Formats: sequence, structure tokens, C-alpha cells
Amino acid sequence: MSDYVPMGQRFRGFLPVVVDVETGGFNSQTDALLQIAAITLRMDEMGYLHRDQTISRHVVPFEGANLEPASLEVNGIDPWHPLRLAIPEREALQDLFKEIRRAVAENECTRAILVGHNAAFDLGFVNAAVARTGIKRNPFHPFSNFDTVTLAAMAYGQTVLARAIRAAGLEWNSSQAHSATYDAEMTADLFCAILNRWRESQGDMPGDPD
Repeated sequence: MSDYVPMGQRFRGFLPVVVDVETGGFNSQTDALLQIAAITLRMDEMGYLHRDQTISRHVVPFEGANLEPASLEVNGIDPWHPLRLAIPEREALQDLFKEIRRAVAENECTRAILVGHNAAFDLGFVNAAVARTGIKRNPFHPFSNFDTVTLAAMAYGQTVLARAIRAAGLEWNSSQAHSATYDAEMTADLFCAILNRWRESQGDMPGDPD
């Protein structure tokens, strides 16, 4: 789209990509990855960030994966439901990574950086799945991330996603929460709201479009 510009200079060559995972527990080494969603971002001619593409996949638990009943109760996922249309981890990651690499190239960036609410959790599960599947071309920085918990605490004094969303003047639908797609899209909207608010307060910034 002509009203968007590459953001290669905005974050030192990194493209922010918002990720949320739904899992069978809290341990990325032993617990199943069940759903993953990624949201790419674009920057307009004024330097404001917006949601771009949503990519989401349901994932088959890897062989021997642990599934904690308490986690499944929270996210409402039946890992073996025939209508879930889940695919193996490797295929799911390859689908996401293909689109993320395309967005990285379009934005004249060098690699992606994961944005998440408690981002270390999501990045840990992505990295563990990459290691299990032997994928060589992981577009994400292996340990750096942008965490909307920290950003929301700074901007709004809130750390819980639902409360931060409302503090940002956005709508939150509790019935859709704990879906990777919905949570990722809300996290993306929160990230954009905070960065755009900062953009308004700073005037001209390094990496601004000419």
C-alpha cells in the first residue's frame, strides 16, 4: 500500500512481530505448543504503527508432550478435537516464518523481533519448537524482545493485558480471551497505541520517514 513506508530504520533494523501462544503448560521444554499467532506491523507516512497481517495455526502436540489439565481448562483447547485442524509444529512454524520473512524484506529490515505480553514466555516456546523441529531459518532474534507488560506499566500503570487494553481506550472481549489470535491482535493494538502515543509526544524522531 502506498501510504505505508518501510520501518527499517525505526527499530535499528528489527521488525516488530507480535506473537501469542497457547500451550499445555508453562514449561517450554516439556509442555505442548497448541496454537500460535503472529501479527506483522506496518508504519504509515507519519511514523505511526498499525496492525498488518494476522497468521495463526493450531498445532498438534509434539510426541511425548505434557498437557496440564489446568492449562487446558484456561485456554479451552481440546488438543485432539477433530475440527481443530491442527498441523505439526514444523509445518506451523514454517507457515508463520515464511510470512514473517516476507514482511521483514518488505520493511527493509534485517530480522524480526518478538513482541509479546510477557514476551519471554512466548519467545521461549517459539525457540523450543524451533529446536525440536530443526528449523534453520528462524527470523526472530534469539533472546531480545519487546514486552508490552513493561510498556503498559510505563504508559498506563497496568500490567494485566485486559486492564492495559481498557486503559489505552480500546475494547476488550473477555469471551474471546485465551485464543492466540485474539490475544495477539489485542497485544498488537496495545503495542501500537503505546508507540503511537510516544510518537505524538516526541515530534521528529530518528528513523522518521522523510
